[in-house]
Amino acid sequence: MRTRIAYIKLGKKAEFNRTVQERIDDILVNVFGQKKLLKDKKSGTIHVMYFYGFLLVQFGAIDLIWKGIAFDSHLPLGPLYPFFTFSQEIVVLMILAATIWGFYRRYIEKLARLKRGFMAGLVYMFLGGLMTATLLANGMGIIWHGHELTWSEPIASSIAFVFSWLPQGVAAALFFVFWWMHLLFLLAFLVYIPQGKHAHLIAGVANVYLGRNSKVGKLSSIDFEDETQESYGVSKIEEFTQKHLVDLYACVECGRCTSMCPATGTGKLLSPMDLILKMRNHLTEKGAAVTSKTPWLPMFAFNNTRGNQLAMQGAANSEAAATIEYDVKLIGDVITEEEIWACTTCRNCEDQCPVMNEHVEKIVDLRRYLVLTEGQMKPDAQRAITNIERQGNPWGINRKERENWRESQEDIHIPTVKESEKAGEEFEYLFFVGSMGSFDNRSQKIAQSFARVMNIAGIKFAILGNKEKNSGDTPRRIGNEFLFQELARDNIETFKKHNVKKIVTIDPHAFNTFKNEYPEFGLEDVEVYHHTQLLDQWIKEDKLKPTKEVNEVIAYHDSCYLGRYNGIYDQPRDILKSIPGVKLVEATRNHENAMCCGAGGGLMWMEEDTGTRINVARTEQILEAKPTVIGSGCPYCLTMISDGTKAKEVEDRVATLDIVEILEKAL
Repeated sequence: MRTRIAYIKLGKKAEFNRTVQERIDDILVNVFGQKKLLKDKKSGTIHVMYFYGFLLVQFGAIDLIWKGIAFDSHLPLGPLYPFFTFSQEIVVLMILAATIWGFYRRYIEKLARLKRGFMAGLVYMFLGGLMTATLLANGMGIIWHGHELTWSEPIASSIAFVFSWLPQGVAAALFFVFWWMHLLFLLAFLVYIPQGKHAHLIAGVANVYLGRNSKVGKLSSIDFEDETQESYGVSKIEEFTQKHLVDLYACVECGRCTSMCPATGTGKLLSPMDLILKMRNHLTEKGAAVTSKTPWLPMFAFNNTRGNQLAMQGAANSEAAATIEYDVKLIGDVITEEEIWACTTCRNCEDQCPVMNEHVEKIVDLRRYLVLTEGQMKPDAQRAITNIERQGNPWGINRKERENWRESQEDIHIPTVKESEKAGEEFEYLFFVGSMGSFDNRSQKIAQSFARVMNIAGIKFAILGNKEKNSGDTPRRIGNEFLFQELARDNIETFKKHNVKKIVTIDPHAFNTFKNEYPEFGLEDVEVYHHTQLLDQWIKEDKLKPTKEVNEVIAYHDSCYLGRYNGIYDQPRDILKSIPGVKLVEATRNHENAMCCGAGGGLMWMEEDTGTRINVARTEQILEAKPTVIGSGCPYCLTMISDGTKAKEVEDRVATLDIVEILEKAL
């Protein structure tokens, strides 16, 4: 592990701001509680059997080693020893059962997310061999020492009974054969651990402890005032933080991330697990070259590996990184641009990862290099960014038309902040409409519906009107951090100018950006709400009373930036449950497992070139629940799912509506 630590130290220093108590809590929940692993009940159960079995069986290993050294002796546990041996046999059986079950799922059932091959099979050989040798050694020990068959060692006693015809001398010899087999399997596995995926036994625990400093919805920022920076983003493996490099060795190779990835699932090149593994292999090779420390031991057994060859030609310190003869490029040779641009930043991968790896931040850092340093991005992404720079919206529509969506709502009061101030009216909420609600014809109906409902509830609100700008979510996720920070500061200045204390928005992307990312740039003492949170609150406060029947079967689609990013799952469903006549059904993938609609990460503005369209795949999943209405709390999601129903030619019988539009029907 020391060589891996040396490689990790090549990265930039990371900040670890969380308290020790928070880190210990994460260890208790995600390591000892196995919380994330148990999301998949079958695989999670297998891993729990391995995890606790392997912890407990170490005491049995010590006992067996003791028997081989001290002959007819064992751990001095007195009258508790029979209970100890009985529990150890149960543990050994549990590990054997988990090994057989795991082998079946990997090689017979051929679970798609699991890698197959020699190295994976080697682990089953280690575990199976270790447990079998333990039982056989104990069985031969009973014959050798002439002990009576006992309830406390039922399996070893059964083995002794079957082979009771063996002479004691032969049994003694066989005991030491199996004793040495046990010891060699154990020592070989200990040597293997740091050099294969089972390094996660150490690195995974460390990774959970080090954990994420910030909220999951917050990306790291770039200090553009730092004149020492020669480039922005990440183009070399050592430009990642040390925490991000720990991620690489912590990977369990369980494939949970890849199995949930919308890009992988629809035939795109991106696989979150392969992304991590390719970076890990790249770090190992470059680390060997830079530090001259071989990644593989014993070295003679790995002479021909790339890592050892690079270690032998390498320099003696990390300053050699710029001159070493290792010309493999992180972007291009290791990770392709196609992979980088396929990510929707939905965080399904991170939500599933049992060792808390951070995939999205790495991908955004790679995008930042391409966009800010190389000036490269997909043409349609460039078009959206240019339009935001010029007009404050991705379509490039004249910024003076931003408040036009309210013109058809003359019968309700939708004042701008300027109009409210001029009339001497106070407003409780600033309704941040967002680019979708302001310019997209379909999304304008959501904004109008929410404005009408706020009027019904007697809520005093105002909009920024033509002063409103893009929230910056799209530029930031695409990789244009400079534009994001410019928009953030402009918006915050506007909020402060008008003494905004509460913001509500129909856009989960803007909601996440304001709530989790703007505070770093000066947004203080401002409450940020998504409209479904307030609608649910107003219903419970009797400000809104849904009494009219809405006889529909509704499947609610969880927005990534509302759900996985901010934990809002119940409020939209509670609103639907409060409406008479509504029957709520769920897609197979829902709540934190819900599949992305395909719009996140700036992909709303980019064409999909490969495989099935993500929005169509997600629509197919939802349609399996046989809804008459697909509900959403996000204008991006609604657009993508609406296009999905059109692609499936069901738009005439399956409507797509925002939660507020459904609620308004009941008022």
